[in-house]
Amino acid sequence: MSRDRSTGTWMHRRTMLVSSFAGSLSLLGGCHGPSRSQSPDQIALWPDTPPGGGGPGGVEQFTATGALYNIREPRLEIFRPERPNGSAVLVAAGGGYQRIGMRREAYPAARWLTARGITAFVLVYRLPGEGWAEGPLAPLQDARRALTLIRHRASIENLDLKRITLLGFSAGGHLMGMTATNWAGAGPFSAGRVEGELAPLAGAALIYPVITLEKPYDHTATHRDLVGSNPDPSLARLWSVQSHVASGYPPVFLTQADNDRIANPYNAALMARTCEAIGTDVDYHRLPTGGHGFGMGEPDRVTSEWPNWYQAWLAKRGML
Repeated sequence: MSRDRSTGTWMHRRTMLVSSFAGSLSLLGGCHGPSRSQSPDQIALWPDTPPGGGGPGGVEQFTATGALYNIREPRLEIFRPERPNGSAVLVAAGGGYQRIGMRREAYPAARWLTARGITAFVLVYRLPGEGWAEGPLAPLQDARRALTLIRHRASIENLDLKRITLLGFSAGGHLMGMTATNWAGAGPFSAGRVEGELAPLAGAALIYPVITLEKPYDHTATHRDLVGSNPDPSLARLWSVQSHVASGYPPVFLTQADNDRIANPYNAALMARTCEAIGTDVDYHRLPTGGHGFGMGEPDRVTSEWPNWYQAWLAKRGML
């Protein structure tokens, strides 16, 4: 757990994790059926104050729909399956970098994965607009740090380091897409050194993702919170996933609805085209309807099909 130099600070951070744990349990209380994955372990990402310091005051908050904000303690929530198969997925829910959709995206994904023997690491990342000195770099630092911790815990969790993938939704898809590039920032936008070696990646699944921040696809909350409302075009390009896709990018699974009004469906199509151009294996599925934010799918709707495609992709990647 987190241990700052002063006992008082350590106790304060410990209290925050305990409070966060209670909030997680309250959201998981709506899960169907008993499961070990309803009681995740919580591991602080940083041993002391996160890089740069800052952050919000008060306690973490949840919206009426179960989205988390006012995040003071970036962390991993670990969901272990009854019969772990050695594979793991780092999960990042979306929310426009303004909140994190735990109830709608992160926790359903964790339950779905653990039901198939996969250990799920749910990432609770810093939000750029909540006073962190590192601004837009904060979530990327947290995601990269999460991969170092997963690698460090591989023997503890009995993980096969060749069987680790990413799963991101919406803004979380942007974050996981950037994380898979291994880009750590440049110039004044440098994430600095993250201690430890990052876990290698066997793939990245990006679900209705935000990929580009460039015009004319610059009307998302992701765009506003990362680069502002009217940034220099070079800054929008810098924070666009496709700008950093290069040789060695891991295999990609993509799905998005043609009627997505939040993240234009051009995003997934652009990512597919960019990855194919460098020889990365791409499994891209377009949904005729479904809009945005359908999580792990909605019963009796076309969105319920995509987890089956994802499962086949995971099997192909040796995750099942």
